[in-house]
Amino acid sequence: MTLTGQKALVTGGNRGIGLATVRALAEAGAEVHFTARSAANIAEAQRALGDTKATGHHADMTDRPAMTTLMDQGFDILVNNAAMIGPIGRMLDVSVEDWAQNINTNLTSAFHAIQLALPAMLAKGAGIIINISSGAAHRAQEGWSAYCAGKAGLAMLTKSTHMEYGTQGIRIYGFAPGIVDTDMQGTIRASGINPVSKIPRAELAPATDPAQAITWLCTEAAQDLAGQELDIRQPELRARAGLRPLP
Repeated sequence: MTLTGQKALVTGGNRGIGLATVRALAEAGAEVHFTARSAANIAEAQRALGDTKATGHHADMTDRPAMTTLMDQGFDILVNNAAMIGPIGRMLDVSVEDWAQNINTNLTSAFHAIQLALPAMLAKGAGIIINISSGAAHRAQEGWSAYCAGKAGLAMLTKSTHMEYGTQGIRIYGFAPGIVDTDMQGTIRASGINPVSKIPRAELAPATDPAQAITWLCTEAAQDLAGQELDIRQPELRARAGLRPLP
């Protein structure tokens, strides 16, 4: 997989799937940028990346003016990865403020990024957008009303963007990475609120798997899948992206 000459932005790229994706895109030859919520998070990510070249930006994805400044650089690839799982709890046990913050982070921030990225992409006649989706977009989980609603909205945002700009060179995908060993999964396990929280850590996939699939989606080989909601557990997708079959 080669992405030489492509300029990519990964939101929330300082850890987990985001960090693994930053590394994979850079190793494929892309000029990679990523966002994090603090300078300390950027420094930690840079240490983890080692010799892998990537540029970190201190940015809150829900801050429209800050995102406007960042997106003015123009990107060929946008990976909307920034997300949060909380508030975890039944609807009567969570605050409206926390619920709204989840929707703002998981859905509205992706809209900001897409809307701000599109002009430069359309001017070039090409652009790749990958929205990190979830099985929760299609299957409700107890205690995750905000997360499920936000990811379901993101799935429709993917389809709407494809409908409006898919014929103008914009390739957009929704991609569910499966159950991956990340800090978010640690929070989920600690909650014990639904079946996902009961999955042992030993059964979780490494972040390198979705990173490899995301990188493959950025290549010309994935053109025929544009506009779709994809899941890393799909055997054909795994085979085409070079991932081992699931047991």
